Amino acid sequence: MIKLFKDLKAFTAGIIAVFIFVFLQSIADLYLPTLMADIVNNGMLQGDIGYIWRVGVVMLAVAGGGAIVSIISSFLSSRIAMGFGKNLRNKIFSRVESYSLHTFEEIGTASLITRTTNDITQIQTVLVMMLRMMVSAPMMGIGGIIMAVSMNRGLTIILAVALPILVIFIATVARKVIPLFKAIQKKIDKLNLVSRENLTGIRVIRAFNRIDDEKKRFDEANLDLTNTAIKANKMMAAMMPVIMLIMNLTTVAIIWFGSIRIDLGDLQIGDMMAFLQYAMHIMMALLMLSMMFVMIPRAQASAVRINEVLDMKPEITDPLNPKKPEIQKGYLEFKEVTFSYPGAENPAIKDISFSTAPGEVTAIIGGTGSGKSTLIYLIPRFYDVDHGSVSIGGIDVREMAQEDLRSRIGFVSQKAVLFTGSIMENIQYGKENATEEEVKHAAEVAQASEFISSMEKGLYSEIAQGGVNVSGGQKQRLSIARALIRKPEIYVFDDSFSALDFKTDARLRTALKRETADAAVIMVAQRVSSIMDADRIIVLDQGEIVDIGTHKELLKNCDIYREIVASQLSQEELA
Repeated sequence: MIKLFKDLKAFTAGIIAVFIFVFLQSIADLYLPTLMADIVNNGMLQGDIGYIWRVGVVMLAVAGGGAIVSIISSFLSSRIAMGFGKNLRNKIFSRVESYSLHTFEEIGTASLITRTTNDITQIQTVLVMMLRMMVSAPMMGIGGIIMAVSMNRGLTIILAVALPILVIFIATVARKVIPLFKAIQKKIDKLNLVSRENLTGIRVIRAFNRIDDEKKRFDEANLDLTNTAIKANKMMAAMMPVIMLIMNLTTVAIIWFGSIRIDLGDLQIGDMMAFLQYAMHIMMALLMLSMMFVMIPRAQASAVRINEVLDMKPEITDPLNPKKPEIQKGYLEFKEVTFSYPGAENPAIKDISFSTAPGEVTAIIGGTGSGKSTLIYLIPRFYDVDHGSVSIGGIDVREMAQEDLRSRIGFVSQKAVLFTGSIMENIQYGKENATEEEVKHAAEVAQASEFISSMEKGLYSEIAQGGVNVSGGQKQRLSIARALIRKPEIYVFDDSFSALDFKTDARLRTALKRETADAAVIMVAQRVSSIMDADRIIVLDQGEIVDIGTHKELLKNCDIYREIVASQLSQEELA
């Protein structure tokens, strides 16, 4: 947690101000019992009304000043904690954005959400407590002891008995409750995971009639978290009555033995009353410290989880001196490329070599698990190759800045992803400063104009979260429009026409041919009819290239391609 608190340097002035105000508040709190003792001893017992008024006004001023500085310190500490939390969330989000897909999947979406929200909230809560209590609790405790001893040394024996009992009890509870608080964070992760899967997979759950099973799974995770939280809070709840009992017994003891000393003439009534308040200050200081030390381990567990995110070094980084392709723009080459997913026994793709130039269409086809998507993920450096090289314009992609590399690519993923906002904003995601005319042109080429114009607000119609208010084919066309508006050097389509009907598919391919005439096109497809006109077709099987050629060449020479074609086209279409 100390590592995270290094970022508090930006709030140094505010922290110093909080400490000063808390110090002044503690001074005021410690001074009030002494003033009260003076009023009782020198005013009430002596019948001096004037003295009572004079000291009473001072008490009011001290109490009012203490209240004002308390409000200011609370405001400043809350502001510092919220600002620190905001900066930390930004830092985590920025770091996660730099992760490779493998690193992202290793931590998990649900856990990252918990770390960005709940874990940071825990640290914010403890930070507020520390800013308020780091000065206040020690000062109240030490100052209270000094003032109590100055009032009457004899009565301090009661504190010498009560305080160790209080410390031992608090330490015992803390030892049992701290592991439970650590476990709660992991159980929140699990609950978030189940919730997210249920919400994102609601269609599948309903389609397979597994609503009751998912409710049961959620109830189990929820109950597990609830039981752990109840167990921890029961201990915390039980702690307060016991502490109050110890404090009340201490109060009774002070009054009992104090009254004896008053009767003997060794103690004044006002001093006993002040001693009683100082004893309460000391015990409250211990209580504040105990609460802080109980909360710190929970925040520490959260800090460890946050540091895991911040310390995890991105696997894919920019080179120190990035290069830019000056010639052969849009020329893409794979040279003996091999790539394995972490922990996999066999490479996902092996010894892949081919090249494509601007104006050419290269199609990739193969069975499920043949490595088609993996291959194209290497182009924008979603992953880095194990052996060989992927180059654009003669420059290895690992020698290029990621931003520059990806600005040259128009990527359409297998799963069409849309964001909340208007259709216009979703298409402009590919080019932020695109004009409305450019957006309309991209939509027209992507065959999306027809359904966009039928919507009430046209381009300004809202897309719901996850794009649930448009069909799969409409999502794909909007994703294609988003890539087209960039006018990149290389277009990558990862099975991006699967949800389109044959008529729309044919129109789209015709329009794309004109639009992408000056760019290289890489197209992954399951549908043979989408790639028959490609300049070259790469047939993959178990991660290796079986053959490369045109549609006609492969029909003659490649058995696997013939099998794929025969499974999709009739004899008349083949002829």
